[in-house]
This record gives sequence, C-alpha cells and structure tokens, in this order.
Amino acid sequence: MLMIGGFAIYGYGHRALELYEKMKFQGLVPDDVTFIVTMYACSHVGLVEEGCKIFESINEDYGKEPELEHYGCLVDLLGRSGRVQEAEVKLREMPMKPNAILWRSLLGAARVHGNVEVGEVALKQLLELEPETSGNFVLLSNLYASFDRWEDVKKVRKLMKDHGINKMPGSSLVDVNGAMHEFLIGDKIHPCISEIYLKLEELGRRLQLYGHNPRTKEVLFDIDEEEKEVAFTYHSERLAIAFALIASDSTAPIRIIKNLQCKKMFLSRNAKLGYKSPIILDFNSSLY
Repeated sequence: MLMIGGFAIYGYGHRALELYEKMKFQGLVPDDVTFIVTMYACSHVGLVEEGCKIFESINEDYGKEPELEHYGCLVDLLGRSGRVQEAEVKLREMPMKPNAILWRSLLGAARVHGNVEVGEVALKQLLELEPETSGNFVLLSNLYASFDRWEDVKKVRKLMKDHGINKMPGSSLVDVNGAMHEFLIGDKIHPCISEIYLKLEELGRRLQLYGHNPRTKEVLFDIDEEEKEVAFTYHSERLAIAFALIASDSTAPIRIIKNLQCKKMFLSRNAKLGYKSPIILDFNSSLY
C-alpha cells in the first residue's frame, strides 16, 4: 500500500495501478486505504475507467460497502475528467450524506469544466453546510467570470456581504534556505521586489518564445485583457516562484504553500526554459 501511495503522490499512476493489479494477482486483498490511494493515482493520470472499476470492485468483488473516502475519490475522478454531471449523480446516490469536501470538489470540477448549473447546485449545498466559508463563493465567482457573467459575479459578492463574509486575501508561502517568505498578489513590500519583477519579465519573455499565452479568463474583474494579464503576471504564486529562482540553489526543489487551498506545489528544473516548472500535487481529494 505504501508503494502504491508513493507512486500516486508523485504522479506515477500507471505504475501504481500495475502494482495494485500485481498485488491482486498474488491473492492479496486490498484494504480500504489501498482502494483510496489507487483511485487517487488513477484520477491524477486520467485513468477514469480503471478508477471506476476499482470503486465498483469494492462491493462486487470484496463484498464491502464503499466508505465516504471512496466516494470522494470517485467524485474527484469523474470531476477531473469532465464528467461533472455523472459526479453529481454519484453524490446524490451515496448511502451517507455527502460532506462539504465532496460538494466543494464537485464545485471545483464544475468551475474547471464550465458547468454553471452543477456549480450552482454545489454552492447551494455548501451554503447549508459551510455558510461562512468564503472559498465556496470564490469558486462560483470564478465560474461566472469565465463566462463573462459579471452581473452574477456581483450577485455572489452581494451574497457574501449579506452573510457577513469577508474573503481572506490569497497568499503564497515559499521556503528558501529554511526561511518562509509570504507574497500577496501585486506585492511590493518584499526587500527583493525589484529583482523579483525583473525575473518575472524574463520568464514571461521566455514563455512567449515557446508559445505560452496567459489564461486571463478567470481574473475576477470586468477589465480589459491587458489589465487582466498584468493582474495574472503578478499573482502571489508567480512572485513566490520568481523569488525562489533568484534566492535558491538552481538544483534545489521549490515548495510553495497556498493559504486558501489545501495544496502544495513542488517545482522541478525544466532544462529547456531554464526555470523550475510546476508539478502540482493536489491533496484536496484525500482530506476527509
């Protein structure tokens, strides 16, 4: 189980699945945690059908009833692959009541894949379970903004105000030589901010050479594209990455922690561009 989990965490989903199948071939019976980590591995490399079969096998092959964690992995698996409506159906068919994490996973998938209807359903459930959590409102705002539905964005903000909810500003923490450095969007107070902005400009030029265009559609302001691109460029995660590139050893991994998401970002060297490109390991689906 530990080896399968290790493969899953570091993105080797196919190897995790191979090890799972080998374990079954040898007559070993998977436990609840093994099901979870193997489905997690399938989710992160797009092995949707394989992950669904593992979920079904819990009851059909081993006579067990799936637990809340198994349903969470299934919703994550379907949501990541764009099968958002199917994920909603699975949530409603659960024998136990879905918790806020499952509904938030569905809301996040709806945002990524542009399913407004499912996103609204998920937020309605979250308002009952977590009426004071600002992140739920932000996810729905992102979804509306991606379709230029600015009036709906304003309604979400008003709803937050009516509920007395204030959005905590997003920040990114990066560990450089044992010291933690925190950045906000558009940060200008860090002692190395001039060097950081120069590094961002350098990275932007390199990325453009390789055909990269920033995704500005979900910047939550009704402003023109140039202003959105500026807001995107100086996002807290980018500032943290740029600082780490300046201040750390080029061979050292970069670890970034977001305050508003249960997510860590591990970055490794990209020889082509000469900077550390992100491999994002999202632990949301394993926190129940």
